[in-house]
Amino acid sequence: MEFAELVKRCIRIIYISRKPTPAEYAKVAKVTATGMLLFGLTGFIISMISNLVNTLMVG
Repeated sequence: MEFAELVKRCIRIIYISRKPTPAEYAKVAKVTATGMLLFGLTGFIISMISNLVNTLMVG
């Protein structure tokens, strides 16, 4: 792909994009927060299980 073609495509995307509505923004924020919570909770549970297994094996 040539540089001129890339620039043309980028400009086209900028022209057709639009600002999200407040409802769309709220939905994206909720989904993102839910994903962060699930990943954090999963990591916390794995850490707790690891600490439990380590404590049982060592002492």
